[in-house]
Amino acid sequence: MAIQVYEVGREGGRVVVIDDFLADPDALIAQAAALAPFPDMRENYYPGLRRRVTPDEGIFAYVDTTCQAVAPVMREIFGVNRFRITEAGFSLVTRPPSELHDSQRVPHNDSFSLDDFAVLHYLNRGDMGGTGFYRHRRSGYELVDAGRSPSWQAGLDADLAAYGPPAPAYFNETTPVWEKIGEVGWRFNRLLIYPGALFHSGLIPDDFAFSPDPLHGRLTGNIFLQAMR
Repeated sequence: MAIQVYEVGREGGRVVVIDDFLADPDALIAQAAALAPFPDMRENYYPGLRRRVTPDEGIFAYVDTTCQAVAPVMREIFGVNRFRITEAGFSLVTRPPSELHDSQRVPHNDSFSLDDFAVLHYLNRGDMGGTGFYRHRRSGYELVDAGRSPSWQAGLDADLAAYGPPAPAYFNETTPVWEKIGEVGWRFNRLLIYPGALFHSGLIPDDFAFSPDPLHGRLTGNIFLQAMR
């Protein structure tokens, strides 16, 4: 494994990138494919399919192994000695731009707590886009916790009045409302760790196929962690 740490933006947000994470990623992909079809995530911001996994399933061994591997990184980079798993699963981006909700057309945060972290594992080969990180221009925020949320929401309302709703497209670059502060490109078997409060967005190519097949689509492993202080 090759580990790199990037500090994005002005507010000290750190993104850990671990390349060649698994010794046999193809075995994991086959296991994930056996869980298909994945449920549609229409009740939340995710633009596609997500299959949550639980400790009573054999594939949860991947989650345990991943958490054991990232524990030293969590301690050294984020000062987190103990954490718990809040959710884990596999995801596929399948929703075309014309069907996106407004909240799926702009960067988002996973959590309003600085104790929450996302582990994102790029699976499958090919150009599947990557992950961009952003600053909200009006507020200047790159991370938003519960204390910042009211002023950020007020800023979003002002942005809507000034610029109108976002275009029906996946968000990739800088706009008058959001400024890109960094990105991590897609690479087979690459794993990212970043704070859940950090604004981010999937970078979906214009010619993306939106396949629901885990063997061919934009398959990611997703683990959400909460620090136990």
